[in-house]
Amino acid sequence: MAVFSNARAWMIAALIAAGLLVPFFVQDTYIRHLFIIAFIYGVVAASWDLSLGYAGIFNFGHIAFFGIGVYATGLSAKLLGMDPWFAMLVGGVAAGAAAALVALPVVRLQGVYVVLVTFAFSQLVLQLVISQSAITGGTQGMVRVPTIGLPGYNFLRDYKFGYYYVAFALLIVSTLCLRLIVRSDFGLSIRALRDNEDYGVSRGISIGLQRLKVLVASAFFAGLAGGFYVIYLRVASPEVFDFSVVSLVLSMVLIGGTASIYGPIFAALALTFASEGLANVEGLAEGRFILVAVAMVIVLLFLPKGLASLLPAIDRFSRNRPQT
Repeated sequence: MAVFSNARAWMIAALIAAGLLVPFFVQDTYIRHLFIIAFIYGVVAASWDLSLGYAGIFNFGHIAFFGIGVYATGLSAKLLGMDPWFAMLVGGVAAGAAAALVALPVVRLQGVYVVLVTFAFSQLVLQLVISQSAITGGTQGMVRVPTIGLPGYNFLRDYKFGYYYVAFALLIVSTLCLRLIVRSDFGLSIRALRDNEDYGVSRGISIGLQRLKVLVASAFFAGLAGGFYVIYLRVASPEVFDFSVVSLVLSMVLIGGTASIYGPIFAALALTFASEGLANVEGLAEGRFILVAVAMVIVLLFLPKGLASLLPAIDRFSRNRPQT
């Protein structure tokens, strides 16, 4: 066990070191852009795994929290003149507050009803964004959102060098926070409710309170990622709510492996580059999401617990989790 733990620690350290060195070896701006988008999706997928994989809540409104982070940050930075660094945090808080509202009916529901309520919530948010065109820009979106800056440093003219490190830092910090959550007593309680709800209740665990907490926590990180997304691209568009985005991020969670945190992040990197690579192939620009879906089906057929199951020691809490 100690050998496995040391090997895992060294592997994670090596991956972080490699991530820090990427911009020095990758000079192409577009490749750096793909890494940034992959890091953002990695945060969204890993945070979705917190509620879906660890808590067993079939929350299909997670991308709505990402979208709320996008618009809350964009509006705070552009209309209110808020510092973009602080506006990103506002995006996370706004997403968490929205999750608290969604949790009110969700904590009393089970199975497919949770799916229906959370999916309806995402559609409600989308319609709200479109209908308030005077503020949000409607279907045209919101452009020229102020971006982050540092004294004496211009993020817009460094060929995405600075953005890369901000995105990488966001991924690392979010992953560490999510790992701390799942390894805490709170993480143990949500897994207990996931695996055996009656037993968890008999041990004094509150279903409603724990579901509320896990939804707020997962939404916060999704909103934070959405905040950086709009600050980076400087555009807020209703396309962030598209089903294609939902299916892509869900594919990252399922292919990477639920209840693993690391699995969805690795899958986010792989699928982002694969999806963008297929988009540049003639005739596959529109059909690439179908190929991603096929890949997801194949992985789930042969590896029901995702690619993370190939590394059984990557997370000692991922064993014996329910299949999604």
